[in-house]
Amino acid sequence: QVQLVESGGGLVQAGGSLRLSCAASGSRLSIVTMGWYRQAPGKQRELVARLPIDGSPIYPDSVKDRFTISRDSAKNTVHLQMNSLKPEDTAVYYCQIQTSDYTSYWGQGTQVTVSS
Repeated sequence: QVQLVESGGGLVQAGGSLRLSCAASGSRLSIVTMGWYRQAPGKQRELVARLPIDGSPIYPDSVKDRFTISRDSAKNTVHLQMNSLKPEDTAVYYCQIQTSDYTSYWGQGTQVTVSS
């Protein structure tokens, strides 16, 4: 059974920073990608950052140069450093991993609210 536990969400003023973390646990976990998505009210879930195990991080233009994804391989943990936050970054943020059998697992979500 794979479990993802997220932490680090909260309320911050525009221009501030937050750091999200997600710890993955489970037996024989063979992770190929780790990433973050977000979903704002009334909108579809969208990619925020993705990190292939053997590749470079991928960011959409909306967060490029403001967000940084990183991984602690030893702990199966992925982080998302979010700087220069904007009100439009307000959403529920979800951690996602994909394993070598192409199965995707999702965290429970953590709320990020950016006030103007």
